[in-house]
Amino acid sequence: MSTTTQPGTARSYTLGELMVAAAAREIRDGELVFVGMRLPLLAFLLARRTHAPNAVALYENGIIRDTPSPEMLYTMGDSPNLRGATLCGSLLDVMSLLQQGRVHVGFLGAAEVDRFGNLNTVWGLRGAAEVRLPGSGGACDIACLAQRTVVLLAHDRARLVERVRHVTSPGYGTGNSWRRSRGLPVRSGPSAVITTMGILRFGADGEAFLASAHPGIPVEDILAATGWTLRVADSLQETPQPTAAELAVIRALDPEHFWTGVGQS
Repeated sequence: MSTTTQPGTARSYTLGELMVAAAAREIRDGELVFVGMRLPLLAFLLARRTHAPNAVALYENGIIRDTPSPEMLYTMGDSPNLRGATLCGSLLDVMSLLQQGRVHVGFLGAAEVDRFGNLNTVWGLRGAAEVRLPGSGGACDIACLAQRTVVLLAHDRARLVERVRHVTSPGYGTGNSWRRSRGLPVRSGPSAVITTMGILRFGADGEAFLASAHPGIPVEDILAATGWTLRVADSLQETPQPTAAELAVIRALDPEHFWTGVGQS
């Protein structure tokens, strides 16, 4: 298990717990949230039980919940997610909310993300071999139509690249006014990339910059693990540690560290 212990304190937490807490803070109260797989499953539950009690969850398999699942989820189709749901509908039911512009934030994963937040989930590397990945699913729709998106992935040069080898889901394209020129909603696009080393956000030109570094991780290491010359915020922050209240919720939901034992893969 990847664990971070802060100097001078007895508190420790896993890297996965830090990422879940950071992802949960991207959710605002009352928002419609397209919940992805893995760490976002926990992030939504954490947000609901802390600072966003009125957030509503949308799942790609057609489930809508205005009350959180009472148990940890391994997949969005697990029985606890079905039981007591507001709606167990179809893919069209939740995708239509995207088309109406009503989804505030969507969580996505990727094999690669580039400097303008474009995502690749079609082609990846396994060692030196290129492998075919599952593809977009609903991620392209979410990336195009959600008011903002949040991406979670491991931080290394093979995954944070200058330019993705295939644009499965668009971010800011080539920057500046690219999304507007393609007819995508003006109020849309990636707002954060949460990695195992820090949090990237996006400037007015659409290019990513390092907004915060996770505790104990030198900026030099983050830059060395990024496949382009990553800009650093003038007022670089340290990613806030999970609070005691956040950790209590996360560990009640995931006591065996099924999701939070390591970072996002």
